[in-house]
Amino acid sequence: MLTKNNAVQPVQETGIEKTQDNVPVEEFGLVQKPSLTRVIFVTLVRGLFQIILMVAVLAGAYVGMNKLISSGEKPTRRPSFKTVYTVDTLTAELKDYRPIMTVYGETTASRTVDLRALVAGEVISVHPNLQIGEHVQAGEALLEVDHFNYEGALREAKANRDETVARIAEYQARIDGEKSKLLNLLVQLGLAEKDLQRIQSLRERGTSTQKQVDDRMLIVSQRKQLATQTKLNVVSENAKLDQQRAILARLKWRMNQAERKLRDTVLTAPFSGIISNAQVDVGKMLGANDVVVTIYQADKMDVRFTLTDQLFGRIQTDKEGLIGRKVKVVWVVGGEERVFPAVIDRIGAQISSAKGGIEVYATILGDMKIAGVRPGAFVEIRVPDKTYNAHVRMPESAVYNGNTIYVSVDGKLQRRAVKVSGYDGEYVLVGEGVAQGDKILTTRIAEISEGLAVVSESEAKAQKGKRGKGKKPENGGKQKPDDAAAPKGNQ
Repeated sequence: MLTKNNAVQPVQETGIEKTQDNVPVEEFGLVQKPSLTRVIFVTLVRGLFQIILMVAVLAGAYVGMNKLISSGEKPTRRPSFKTVYTVDTLTAELKDYRPIMTVYGETTASRTVDLRALVAGEVISVHPNLQIGEHVQAGEALLEVDHFNYEGALREAKANRDETVARIAEYQARIDGEKSKLLNLLVQLGLAEKDLQRIQSLRERGTSTQKQVDDRMLIVSQRKQLATQTKLNVVSENAKLDQQRAILARLKWRMNQAERKLRDTVLTAPFSGIISNAQVDVGKMLGANDVVVTIYQADKMDVRFTLTDQLFGRIQTDKEGLIGRKVKVVWVVGGEERVFPAVIDRIGAQISSAKGGIEVYATILGDMKIAGVRPGAFVEIRVPDKTYNAHVRMPESAVYNGNTIYVSVDGKLQRRAVKVSGYDGEYVLVGEGVAQGDKILTTRIAEISEGLAVVSESEAKAQKGKRGKGKKPENGGKQKPDDAAAPKGNQ
């Protein structure tokens, strides 16, 4: 470096060349920078040194770990045993079963009637119990319509009838008179004909004149004419009499009609029941055929429910059949069950695809008044299914894929193909593919397969009891050691 005396005296303190006055030499542009080759070389040497150091550390750690592992005590290898599942089994027993199928429905009135006003007029009185939910007895007057006009119509009809009866009597008297007159004329005609014959015989002998004969012939002709006219009068009077009799029949019908309308001013209950709708009160004007009261029979109730196609088909083909089959109706009210006997008496008029089955009606037996059952109650119906002869009843979980069960034979599972005939709640009824005494697997195992080793709960407890008495466990694939208990299959 240059100083004031033009002498270069480098000072090395912190790696930076300075002049004597501590002025960096760099300010004068006289220091030479290191070359690029030297920088790269230093960097490579430094990286190589770090890699060698890292490898050495890892190698030392590996050697130390191996020495530590080899100097430790080796653990004893525990013996492995075959997995044995502790399961529940069911001993097959062939019996006759008749499941009780549970369906749901609602109560409905067996007989419901809309009572209409039979005549028009003003309501002048109503029954005191004519309110929704009230009981009425058969024959009781529910309401009464003003009957003034209907009494007048009845009186007029009776008067017309009596008038026609009098006319009939009059025509009958005329006919009797004409008939009596006809008899007299016939007698007189006979006498005139005899007189004519006598005169004619005298004329032949010359003792009478021709004028006398002509006079007698005129008298006979007149008598015949009167007799013929009288006969025609009788026929005419009979025709008039028949006409009046026809009028009398029509007037009698009108009189009966007037009497009926007068009776219809009082609307009575057709049977004992409960009022479900009432739209009438004193002073209301009613028109003919207006619905005023709806009543249903209280002592007879039906239950309506739907049977699935499968259940309906089974019951229909049973020897007992569907109609007349006894069922039980359960109504839960107030936390208590009320059970009523019932009998199926009819099938619905149409099959509803929306309900997915066939609608069936059963009549509830017993005293409905005491029970207090009303239409619309949600009830449970227990319907006896057909009888399954020589079947095994097992839990539904014992059947795999709908047609397979597993049977324990000498501690190993065997596959059996079966056919499910019916259902009984959570159980199935199997009649084919199972024999008496078979030990059927009821525990659900996810990894189920044929040949799987199993042991029943009772056998597992027995083996555990033997080990507790000092006996060695039998490890022939039947049981695991105590510290590795056999898993219990589930799903």
